[in-house]
Amino acid sequence: MNYLLIDAHAHLWLSQDAEVNGRQIKTLTNGKSLFMGEVRQMLPPYMTDGRNSAEIFLSNMDYAQVAASVITQEYIDGNQNDYLVEVQRTYPERFLCCGMVDLRKPGFCREAEELIRNGFRAIKIPAQRLITDTGRTWLTGEEMMQLFHMMQEKGIILSIDLADGATQVAEMEEIIAACPSLKIAIGHFGMVTRKEWQEQIKLARHEHVMIESGGITWLFHEEFYPFIGAIWAIREAIELVGIDKLMWGSDYPRTMVAITYRMSYDFVIRSTLLTETEKALFLGLNAQKFYGFGELPKMPYFKNMSE
Repeated sequence: MNYLLIDAHAHLWLSQDAEVNGRQIKTLTNGKSLFMGEVRQMLPPYMTDGRNSAEIFLSNMDYAQVAASVITQEYIDGNQNDYLVEVQRTYPERFLCCGMVDLRKPGFCREAEELIRNGFRAIKIPAQRLITDTGRTWLTGEEMMQLFHMMQEKGIILSIDLADGATQVAEMEEIIAACPSLKIAIGHFGMVTRKEWQEQIKLARHEHVMIESGGITWLFHEEFYPFIGAIWAIREAIELVGIDKLMWGSDYPRTMVAITYRMSYDFVIRSTLLTETEKALFLGLNAQKFYGFGELPKMPYFKNMSE
């Protein structure tokens, strides 16, 4: 295999302990978590202690020949800034970690400045969590815009997941117009499979906006491997914004309860609907350029015992 593989959307935590919209998320055992009132299989069952560590992920990355990964965050996992600072310092050649601020409380801009001082080169916003049954936090509020201007000035990347369809697209257009040099990565492939997902993809027509596919196998989980619907969605996105604007992401480890890590990209490699150039750009070359990864390790292949 001659592809450079960079995962643009993965997660790490030592334990989950969070509350979203008044509902608890908490690590249990054998890969399970209490998730908003029910027990869900959050991790593969062999991760018995609930620790989704960098070392376990590196073992998966090495096995799947993935050279580097972008570690994002989500409110449902709890704040992982302290752990991810340690991960970034320990494995700088393999991980780019996103810090996360709590936009649901005032003062988050100062919090972001502290994260940047601690070495984070990207900030994650789970924007879909800002819309609840009781209200909405607008992405274009005064402190929000202050945050985005500061990030643009300091060259900090914005990693953001949006609510379904076009719900927050107009806000993003306003942010992009005000901060045209801010580098933005939009996650979950625009919430593909949801109505008007293409409106999120079209945001990548702006110079510094990219789309990453973290969670695409989750969104197409009903059709399962080889995820032909996902390939056709990638094909449609290419027509909308060009292959140079798209990046592969796995959404590890949540998606690993259904598939292996290698399967999260193997369906792309095996597809006959994408050219070799398109595969190479999507699977790693675009992410290497956008995130500024330097020299990456060569990833050897080791035969399985089943081969």
